[in-house]
This record gives sequence, C-alpha cells and structure tokens, in this order.
Amino acid sequence: MIKRKQRNNQQLNRQPFWQADKPYMKRQDITDSRFRTLGYSMAFSAGAINAGGFFAVSSYTSHVTGTLSRVSDAILHGEWVMAFTAIMSVVMFVLGAAHASWIILWAKRRRFRASYALSMWAEAFYLLFFGFFGYALSEWGWLMVSPTILFLCFIMGMHNTTMAVLSGSAIRSTHMTGSATDLGIELGKVLYYSRVHHSKIPDVEVNYPRIKLFVGLMSSFVLGGMVGVWGYNSIGYHFTLPVSTILFVFGAGSVGYDIRLRNKLRLWHQENRFNKKINQNK
Repeated sequence: MIKRKQRNNQQLNRQPFWQADKPYMKRQDITDSRFRTLGYSMAFSAGAINAGGFFAVSSYTSHVTGTLSRVSDAILHGEWVMAFTAIMSVVMFVLGAAHASWIILWAKRRRFRASYALSMWAEAFYLLFFGFFGYALSEWGWLMVSPTILFLCFIMGMHNTTMAVLSGSAIRSTHMTGSATDLGIELGKVLYYSRVHHSKIPDVEVNYPRIKLFVGLMSSFVLGGMVGVWGYNSIGYHFTLPVSTILFVFGAGSVGYDIRLRNKLRLWHQENRFNKKINQNK
C-alpha cells in the first residue's frame, strides 16, 4: 500500500513526457494530450507540404541532409548551377527557421500568449501565397522552378521551428530522421531495461509515452504525405487551402485569447481615463 502511494506521488510530480529529458523547461503551457495532438497535426501537415513540393518541382524541400549531399555531388561534377541552388535551398530553410523564431521572440517580448500561433498564421499565409507560384509555374515554366523550391524551403524551415521551439526540440515536425533516431534510442532503453538486473548496472527508465509519440509522428507524416499526393493530384495547388486552414485553426484559440484580453485592457484603460477626467472636473 505504501509503495503504491509512493508510485502515485511520483507520477503526479513527474514532468510531462515531452519535457522528461529537459528539466530546464519549468513552464507547462500545454497539456500532454494537446501537445501530442498538435505534434501529430504538424507532422501530418509537414508531410502534405512536402508532397506539394514534390508535386510542384519534383523535389522534397525539407530534406536538408540530402540537399547538402547534393551540393557535394554537384560541386564534384562541376554542376555549379545545381550546387548554387542546393546551397540557397539550405540558406532559405535557415532563414525560414530564423523568421519563425523571430516572430515567437517578438510576440513574447510584447507579452502575447499567441507567440507560436502567430508563427503558424504567418506560415499559413505563405502557404496561400504558394498558390500563386503554382500559377507562375504553369505560365513561365522552368524560370519559376528555383524560386518555388526556395520559397518552399523557407516555409518548411518555419514549420519545423515552430514545433521545435514549442517542444524544447523534442519534436522536429518536418525531419523524421530525428524522430527515427529518438525512437531508436528509446527502443535501445527497452532492450537494455529488459535484461537481468545487476547491482553494478545502472537502472534505466524507459519513456514509453515518447515511444508512442515518435511512432505517431512518423505515421502522421506518412499519412500526410499520402493525403498530400492525393490532394495535389486531384485539385492541384488549391490543396494549400485545407493545409493552411489546419494552421489557422490551431492558432485561432491563442490569437483569439490575446485579442479578447487586450480589448479588456483597452476598455479598462479608457474607463480609468474617463474616471480621472470626471474627478478632475469636480
């Protein structure tokens, strides 16, 4: 009975599973269930956006590792235009990540609670603008291929950064290499933990919720890619509308809260100024 109470107390005091390896994250602004849902949705939309990039320019725009490998190969074979485009793709991904990070920091500096939501909304707006690139591709052909690739890399950098900053780098929504690596690490703990206990071997605590998270993220990314391929093949660049809607919806609650709160503060300040004028006139 005592051991059961101790175990229950440990579970109550335990950090959220996505912060388990990051004790410096003290604020818990999002519950585990909402965090998991948000992570799956962002991975799903990342898979759909990635499929859109392949539909538009026959290139996956979130694969930075592959792009850097392409740089080496292009330089070795003297294909300088391809090498330059690949380098600029990585640069644009980094700039997109910096842009999302700047939006989050700017919003926090001004005490907005919707800092991450504003970054999602900005990305959603850029996705809608991507539809114009689709029209330009049909009109000007190969001249718009490189700008489209660079613009999508910028968007994917934003997409990856928002969840990475929110989760303390626990989730990389566009890069399943990291999720697969973290999943392998946790599975290694499972295999190590299942061995016969020994006094000289340190105990290892397996984070089973993280295993479920990474499996869910990878599955959501694959499902998003499948839906993206179907959507872009069926309705073309108009498929950016539902993908953008997902980002708008997930950010709407936080943005709406900020708007309501600031309206209340504005009305409160107006009421105070009005009362001061009345008191001065007396």
